[in-house]
Amino acid sequence: MDYRDAGVDVEAGRDFVNQIRNLVHSTFRKEVIGGLGGFGGCFELPTGYQQPVLISGTDGVGTKLKIANILNCHHTVGIDLVAMCVNDVLTSGAEPLFFLDYLATGKLEPEQLTQVVAGIASGCKQAGCALLGGETAEMPGFYQVGEYDLAGFCVGIVEKSQMLDGSLIKLGDVAIALESSGVHSNGFSLVRKIVADKGLNWQDTPNVFGGKTLGEIFLTPTRIYVKPILAAQQAGLEIHAMAHITGGGLPENLPRCLGENQSIKVEIESWIISPVFEWLAQVGCINSQAMYNTFNMGIGFVLIVPATQAQQTISFFQSHDITAYAIGEVISGSGELIGLPD
Repeated sequence: MDYRDAGVDVEAGRDFVNQIRNLVHSTFRKEVIGGLGGFGGCFELPTGYQQPVLISGTDGVGTKLKIANILNCHHTVGIDLVAMCVNDVLTSGAEPLFFLDYLATGKLEPEQLTQVVAGIASGCKQAGCALLGGETAEMPGFYQVGEYDLAGFCVGIVEKSQMLDGSLIKLGDVAIALESSGVHSNGFSLVRKIVADKGLNWQDTPNVFGGKTLGEIFLTPTRIYVKPILAAQQAGLEIHAMAHITGGGLPENLPRCLGENQSIKVEIESWIISPVFEWLAQVGCINSQAMYNTFNMGIGFVLIVPATQAQQTISFFQSHDITAYAIGEVISGSGELIGLPD
């Protein structure tokens, strides 16, 4: 017997690394030292920082991968993986520097996984960070053939004096919401249950989606906010705090960026809720509270800015093709999000 008899094809693994080599190299920044294939990725810190602080984040894609497997469409979930990590790192004011991925599968399918890595490389380019390395694990008996799981890890950098930790927020500051591209990468266990329980198919085309299939709608990748937000900071916009709206929606994530004795009062009529969320609520018979506690409801990222810069901030992001809304203001409190459905 050999390793291949046990279900692990080492030679296929080597071939896969060679196939993705150019994808990985296409993401490299000038600070990358060496290439793919070492035991560790090497990255030189950018110059110009007085007190550089490294900010790290890690995340996955969740059960959205089940839909990708059913539809044999794997090029978007890699973007999701990067987005979930770099958007988190960004909330501290950090520029993402490099990214590493972990990919585990029951049987290495080079064509399938090359699509995944192509998506990861695309996400890294959108975020301006290098795909510095990763790990591919073939684990027969642990995952079914054709199934895989993803995890990602990102490191960013910020000047210590410019870190965002809630201390800059003042009463009266305004919450500016940046539109999501859809459901992003949270709440998919509920999405899949709705589709299954209602006897729907991922190829179905409900009228509300203008001819797009459910698969196309729900595999839309998570929006990456890095470059436009870094551009906003460089343009002189004053950003006091940021929040990435992921699992738990606005109630779970928006209060995380606040300082002590602060809350946010939100006006739910102030933004347009995407049709996909109205469809989920209607078809799944989900009440408003559960919707807001599960999904981003059309808001992928929130900035806290001075009231005097609210309109300027909205205009800046709209000029970068991101719809933005003023959805509320900072008030005295103890970390609550006020104004959402009970």
